[in-house]
Amino acid sequence: MNRIIALAVVVVVAVLVISSSVFVVDPRHVAVIASTGGRTDSLAEPGIHVKLPPPLQTTTFIDTRVQAFAAPDAVRYSTSDKTELLVNPVIRYRVTDPLKFFAATRGDAQTLSERLASLSRDALSGAFSKVTLTNALAQQEAIANGARDTLREAAAPLGIEVVAIEFSRVDYPPELADAVFKRMSAAREQDAANERAQGAAEAQQIKDDAVRRQQGVLADAYSQAQAIKGEGDGKAAAIAAEAFGRDPQFYQFYQSMQAYRETFKPSDVMVVDSSSEFFRFMRGPNGEAAAAPAAPRKH
Repeated sequence: MNRIIALAVVVVVAVLVISSSVFVVDPRHVAVIASTGGRTDSLAEPGIHVKLPPPLQTTTFIDTRVQAFAAPDAVRYSTSDKTELLVNPVIRYRVTDPLKFFAATRGDAQTLSERLASLSRDALSGAFSKVTLTNALAQQEAIANGARDTLREAAAPLGIEVVAIEFSRVDYPPELADAVFKRMSAAREQDAANERAQGAAEAQQIKDDAVRRQQGVLADAYSQAQAIKGEGDGKAAAIAAEAFGRDPQFYQFYQSMQAYRETFKPSDVMVVDSSSEFFRFMRGPNGEAAAAPAAPRKH
């Protein structure tokens, strides 16, 4: 009976020793085998492994997938124009050096969270302090990328690689929201006024250019018209001279008829001396002076 009990105890102890010595690492993790006595920790890749039972050796499983860390509360950051913003960052990272990671955190999630929170605050504070409020709202991706590069370098001693920083929230503190909105509204109104003024100046410039071109066209047209008119007057004078040379009397008659047409209008009332030289063609077709009345005879 005692032998059976002793054998059972031996079997149980053996099972416990074997179960604590054999372990399996799945593809999503690696295992750090920590040894007592100052011996160097070792790394176990995915697969089946054997180690010494505790407390001689202990196993810590480390997730090598991309993971996310988000601070539980929003953090205040100041921009270059001294405006505070409430920011909720999400840090995405993965463990690239499990032994270094284990040495820095002993695999404790709380320790990692505290270290990441502190490092990310420093990186984001530096990134936001370099931009104005307007740029902080409009260039969030660029700010996040800049902070990521800074945090990646600072977190390298932890054995992790920072993959990305994302913002789940970028907002104003409640006590500053009204003042910020008013300032932004005033800035937008000023921008709109500047745009309108610039548009009006450009429109006036276009109008002035159009007037100058119009004046140039009109001046050119007037010059051409005067040239054509002068040419026409010259031809008319030549024709008139030729006509006068052929039949001076007819030319004088024609010129008198033109003068009559320009002088007398249907509504005009004129009192003139019909014996004037101007009306000589009205007294005869040849423009001859009418015969003087015979002098009365004396008896």
